[in-house]
Amino acid sequence: MFVNRKRILIEFGDCDPADIVFFANYFRWFDDCTSALFAAVGLPIRDLFKSYGVVGIPIVDAQARFITPSTYGDELEVESRVTEFRKSSFVITHKFYRDGQLALEGQETRVWAAAHPTESNRMRGVPLPREVIEKLSQNAKRAVRKAKRGARSHN
Repeated sequence: MFVNRKRILIEFGDCDPADIVFFANYFRWFDDCTSALFAAVGLPIRDLFKSYGVVGIPIVDAQARFITPSTYGDELEVESRVTEFRKSSFVITHKFYRDGQLALEGQETRVWAAAHPTESNRMRGVPLPREVIEKLSQNAKRAVRKAKRGARSHN
């Protein structure tokens, strides 16, 4: 599976009064890392929904295992990858490292969601497109080469 890496610098405002990262910030970073993962394989979120006729990829389950605390000034490296594809949902795993040591691991389950055909205020899960699965499944070297070729062709 393709692995995307993103760096996060912990700011003062990310921490609680005990000077450790407030737990909800990790879930915000999950979302940021998911967007970065999709962009890295050539599927920027902004274009993704229009291109594939979906209204979103909402989270239906999220969990985290906090291993060691992080604080103001720490730099985290996050590795994100899709670890499971289902019919209309997929699981993304995020691993947060500080100084090479695993500090947190989490996962989120997201649904490939389209507008409900009869109820305007609802969504429904639809099958993930084969192209999306293939892009998120490719190995990292191939993805980087494709991204570089794509960037050159847009210049």
